[in-house]
Amino acid sequence: MSSQLNVDTIVDKAGSGGTNVKVGNTSTYVSDGGGATQNTVQGLAKSWAAGDNSSGSTVTDSVNVASLTDVATGKTTLTFTNNMRGAGAYTAGGTHADGSDQTAYAYITQALQDGSVATGSIALTHNYAYSNASGNGDYAYWNNTIHGDLA
Repeated sequence: MSSQLNVDTIVDKAGSGGTNVKVGNTSTYVSDGGGATQNTVQGLAKSWAAGDNSSGSTVTDSVNVASLTDVATGKTTLTFTNNMRGAGAYTAGGTHADGSDQTAYAYITQALQDGSVATGSIALTHNYAYSNASGNGDYAYWNNTIHGDLA
């Protein structure tokens, strides 16, 4: 027999209004159409950051990012607050924009073989290719999302 719980609000035992809901690694959600299920924890972003590299390196907002290091023009390293499960066992992607024209461009992370991806950090290369120009740049607006397994 299955059971169903219908509630409007979940609160802690003290009734103080705050919620602390823990979701197990085996929890699933049902797709909008109801035909598929997916692991809830696996589908969550494990880290994200937005930053500004136009005059130094600044994280403007983030989750699971302890620090940002300016390595060179167009290169930064994000250090995670909580490590990933394994080096190379996660993916990263994002965008950035030129501060002067606000045009968005795709950027890539440095290749795995250069040692820039570790359990505790990832080096990002902010690289653009448009109008027959390409290269690394320090941009005023960028963001990055990490998906994979936490340690």
